[in-house]
Amino acid sequence: MDLFDLTGKVAIVTGGNGGIGLGMARGLARAGASLALVGRNATKSVQAVAELEGLGARAIAVEADVTDGEQVTAMVARVAATLGGVHILVNNAGTNIRKRPEDLAEAEWRKVLDTNLTSAFLCAKACFPHMKRAGAGKVLNNGSMLSIFGTPWGSAYAASKGGMVQLTKSLATAWAADNIQVNCFLPGWIDTALTRQARKDIPGLEDRVTARTPAARWGDPDHFQGIAVFLASRASDFVTGTAIPVDGGYSVMG
Repeated sequence: MDLFDLTGKVAIVTGGNGGIGLGMARGLARAGASLALVGRNATKSVQAVAELEGLGARAIAVEADVTDGEQVTAMVARVAATLGGVHILVNNAGTNIRKRPEDLAEAEWRKVLDTNLTSAFLCAKACFPHMKRAGAGKVLNNGSMLSIFGTPWGSAYAASKGGMVQLTKSLATAWAADNIQVNCFLPGWIDTALTRQARKDIPGLEDRVTARTPAARWGDPDHFQGIAVFLASRASDFVTGTAIPVDGGYSVMG
């Protein structure tokens, strides 16, 4: 359908060389978008670009520290010059340090907040002029179930993801007049490198998640292809400021 066609659109995906980011990039590529994958693992980025090119998309890898404003500005300018603009931004870069709050060092707190939340603000701000110039834009922010729930081992992560939901709402209201829609997706328990480590760190997590999830399974990064295309396309032109769970029903289970 034309509503979901992304031909001619350029998308930046931070943390796009693996996990949920790459899953979303696959969906955007299949819908016709050109992709810029931002990450610091050059080997993973090269492999991810080759995969997207195999799907018929134009794709590049850009190395940048998305917590550094100057590097972000340079990254966005490079993408616009190389691919012909910036129309879609997926703020997916993220990290976690699993410790109880009393054991979390200030530097660890700042690292999680800067990687997960400050980076999204910096990338969105840098992309805004390009989207405004194009007359439209889409920003997709990676939230989390921990923007809804609390855990004893995720104070910094939960704070960053709660902040991401509120940042989404603020950007949505600020930029609606410029025809830029900003939305948040909330991944549930998805099988990624981060959650595989969590299953090692947290005894019984695998079984507890499966038992609570109505779909009775963990999610897969490719489950994010659809939400990526929807929120990046004209199909969502009157959807903004939302936070949409992609969790197999985990958040509605009593």
